[in-house]
Amino acid sequence: MEANASVDMFSKVLENQLLQTTKLVEEHLDSEIQKLDQMDEDELERLKEKRLEALKKAQQQKQEWLSKGHGEYREIPSERDFFQEVKESKKVVCHFYRDSTFRCKILDRHLVILSKKHLETKFLKLNVEKAPFLCERLRIKVIPTLALVKDGKTQDFVVGFSDLGNTDDFTTETLEWRLGCSDILNYSGNLMEPPFQSQKKFGTNFTKLEKKTIRGKKYDSDSDDD
Repeated sequence: MEANASVDMFSKVLENQLLQTTKLVEEHLDSEIQKLDQMDEDELERLKEKRLEALKKAQQQKQEWLSKGHGEYREIPSERDFFQEVKESKKVVCHFYRDSTFRCKILDRHLVILSKKHLETKFLKLNVEKAPFLCERLRIKVIPTLALVKDGKTQDFVVGFSDLGNTDDFTTETLEWRLGCSDILNYSGNLMEPPFQSQKKFGTNFTKLEKKTIRGKKYDSDSDDD
């Protein structure tokens, strides 16, 4: 009986919240309609021109991003290319990977999807074996690592899968959410709550790391498959 009462109470609270949200939306729409009704022809024409100008600027921005390599997930051949790429774009995600680490391939699949969805961000990948100086400079010790670069400066890192629910089966939205938390892409969801539910304490890494050596340098691999 107590359980049924709790369910009924929860349902009523949820229903009231939905009704309040619907009421606010309706009031906002009514307000916008009223504003339009009160506009004369000149004001409507100016509003139309502003919207057309905004669409034109958005299209120009899109073309500029595409010309700089946005809209696709690309591999760059060397660390020298990294510096040129981040100089050209405001927001860059660079995946530091290794061929033998299977979790890098998992990230690849998600990054391909996000690169097409978020044109505002450039998505790159760089083999750590070709970037010893850069890995040393950025203190990259775990593979895979995503370097999040904004305005030419590295702002944050996604190291392994610890921020993605500590699972290989995380969703593309989970990675999108994590990148949105660093403002490296425009995330439209709720940044206050991770999409995954299984991880009780966000940011805690339960993954066993193994020591790997690349060109005489030791890296931790967030993978058991090499």
